[in-house]
Amino acid sequence: MPKSTWIIAGILSVLALMGFLGLSTLQQFRKNQSLEKENKQLLETANEITSRANQLTTDLESLQRDKEEAARNQLSMESEMREAMQSKDVTISQLQGRLTVNILDRILFDSGEATVKPEGEKVLQQIATVLAQFPKRQINVVGHTDNVPIRAGSRGQYPTNWELSTARATAALRLLSEKAGVDPRRMAAVGYGEFHPLADNSTVEGRAKNRRIALVVLPEEFVSTDVPMIITNAVPLKESEVLTNGTPAPIIQD
Repeated sequence: MPKSTWIIAGILSVLALMGFLGLSTLQQFRKNQSLEKENKQLLETANEITSRANQLTTDLESLQRDKEEAARNQLSMESEMREAMQSKDVTISQLQGRLTVNILDRILFDSGEATVKPEGEKVLQQIATVLAQFPKRQINVVGHTDNVPIRAGSRGQYPTNWELSTARATAALRLLSEKAGVDPRRMAAVGYGEFHPLADNSTVEGRAKNRRIALVVLPEEFVSTDVPMIITNAVPLKESEVLTNGTPAPIIQD
């Protein structure tokens, strides 16, 4: 074989080897680029997950602080309410964050009437002073009676205890709003009549305890900007139903 043929074959072999090495290098380069891109995406994803985790931690800490503050406010409101309401005719209780102030009707209204007496105005003004310090709380004003039928002289205005209890709840609500300055958007009124007694209606003492106005102050998470519905000829609701999901209690009218 001529020498030139060997030279050409050698050159071709070198070129083939260089081409193979170049192709391998290009493939490795592209592979490295792909790996670098994947690593960058993984790093971005990891940073995003870390950022979200940090935000969740911050949110949880904020919720915990809000919860602790709400608990402190609840204790403060209860303490101030008890201090302001030093009366045997006013009782205060707390259940699941709801503060309930029960006011016996004898200091608020005359028998069979729904006009707040001066003594009752004073009590409601004292309560309003405390409520003013907690402007984010929804307040349900609930009227209750005993099971004694409405006396004949009042039947024209209040055919049954439902109407009387509703009228009294509305009267208390209006006084809190119009004279004591409580934001009306925070309040709703409902009448339960004789159907949610606290005590035995067969005794004088029991009936006296059942004739009352209850101010139910809800926790802050129950705040609603909705306007309370006005329901006609409504069936009386259970107290737990009125307070469910922060829905304002309806004003029941005949």
